[in-house]
Amino acid sequence: MRRKLWGRLYWWEQYNSAVLILLMVLGVVVAIPAGIITTRHAAERRQIQAAETTQAPPAKKVFVSQLAGQWYPADLAQLKADLESYFAKAPAQSPDNVHALILPHAGYPYSGPIAAAAVKSVAGKTFSRVIVMGPSHGLAMENVANVPDATHYATLLGEVPLDVELIAALKRHPQFKTIPGADETEHSVQIEIPLLQHALGEFTLVPIVVGQLDEPTTREMGRILSGLIDANTLVVASSDFTHYGPRFGYVPFRDDLAANLKKLDMGAWEGIANKDLEAFAQYIDKTGATICGRNPIGILLAMLPKDFEAHQVAYDTSGNLTGDYGNSVSYLSAAFSGAWPAGEKAAAPAAPAAAPTSLLSDEDKTLLLKLARGVLEAHVTNGGAATPESLGIKLTPGMQRVMGAFVTLNENGQLRGCIGEIFPRRPLYKAVMDHAVNAAANDPRFQPVKADELPRIEMDISALTEPRPVASYNDIVIGKHGMVLEKWGRSAVFLPQVAPEQGWTLDETLTHLAMKAGLPPDAWKDGASFTVFEAIVFSEKDSLASAHP
Repeated sequence: MRRKLWGRLYWWEQYNSAVLILLMVLGVVVAIPAGIITTRHAAERRQIQAAETTQAPPAKKVFVSQLAGQWYPADLAQLKADLESYFAKAPAQSPDNVHALILPHAGYPYSGPIAAAAVKSVAGKTFSRVIVMGPSHGLAMENVANVPDATHYATLLGEVPLDVELIAALKRHPQFKTIPGADETEHSVQIEIPLLQHALGEFTLVPIVVGQLDEPTTREMGRILSGLIDANTLVVASSDFTHYGPRFGYVPFRDDLAANLKKLDMGAWEGIANKDLEAFAQYIDKTGATICGRNPIGILLAMLPKDFEAHQVAYDTSGNLTGDYGNSVSYLSAAFSGAWPAGEKAAAPAAPAAAPTSLLSDEDKTLLLKLARGVLEAHVTNGGAATPESLGIKLTPGMQRVMGAFVTLNENGQLRGCIGEIFPRRPLYKAVMDHAVNAAANDPRFQPVKADELPRIEMDISALTEPRPVASYNDIVIGKHGMVLEKWGRSAVFLPQVAPEQGWTLDETLTHLAMKAGLPPDAWKDGASFTVFEAIVFSEKDSLASAHP
């Protein structure tokens, strides 16, 4: 579901990066299959992680929220006055012993009073940490959630330290990763922070941007979190409720809009009030209710003990606030009273012993190439969108493994297009499908591929292992590692096969990489950070796929 800004409701849920920015790769030799990184507002360049160390705490790294001036006032005095007003008008009576909340996340002029009514139930209390989970509106992240690599969050009200130890514990599980771009433009977590700062004062924060989850992953994330929290933890699920109207592609009724919207929302609330994840999910699937935070709410429901009591605190709609129900968003806040028990800590899975080359079988590679070819030909010949089903391809577990991927097109031995994504955030087959089309149609160095070229096109696929930071460029192994260099806000990437194909030494490779990033040739020698990954490379021209390493 895509949403756009409309009219004066500037605060609306934004999908402003549904189209990922493609960065041109400035290769020295045109045929270098260096690739183009897909990014979310170039955030991958800013989010390359610093190497972890056990000898000292991480260096201070502050994530600065950019919502001021759009989602709430940019003037500190005005923001404080608005917050005081919201809390003063909230009902005086509120539930006791609250340890979990559901809060809306629209702009404060609309959802602020609804959110404050629930946050007031914890005002003045002391929590060791606050976990805030919000949905990813624009970045596809299947069965994974993002946690930041920062140490602090900053809003107009000041800095909040992150619980870096709990975040590190979460990242031992494959369901929790640091995904570049997930924090920068996603408002659903950030917007709750000033409300919590105003009500609680000091606390440590665990911000989690939640992707698109199936039910088993939802329950597993809830189990993992339950084993890490304590009795002094507040858990917040950030969600708006029904998005009604043609702008949201959801018009289940056209009459008695206020009454029907409330009836629809209260049906979803019933599953929440009963702490019944299955019933809540089934209701949304049955009605199509456009509740954007269904997955954060689902995780919360998976965490809640049976003895927690649910309290609906406040409810309203933008249709009621503006007098226009043509396009309306519902806001509901809730509080859950009870005490978190000492949960059983979920054991992190052992690191896989398999070498990268064994992650994909020959069958996986053959089917991925067939899928990429089918998708490419459907797009180029008639603008169609082929699917695995339409191509008669049965998905294997290897094809569904979450990995980054690049697709490279060569014509008569010359590069014809190369686009991909480095950071794993969705199944490999979906990344391959998208980038087969992107390499043919969206590589800015080339004109789109035409139908008469298809017989001359050969396809390579590079399936990437998860990137990891290295302390120094001396840790980079030519022929084994792909690499990302970052310095001064600029970055560039080479796939593992680039340096061997060009016959470059490490120094030569890093010199070309620095130039590709728009930096001086020797910029890699001092002050640059490096992230490495490995690739399984397989090609249509090979009877059996080759691999690097």
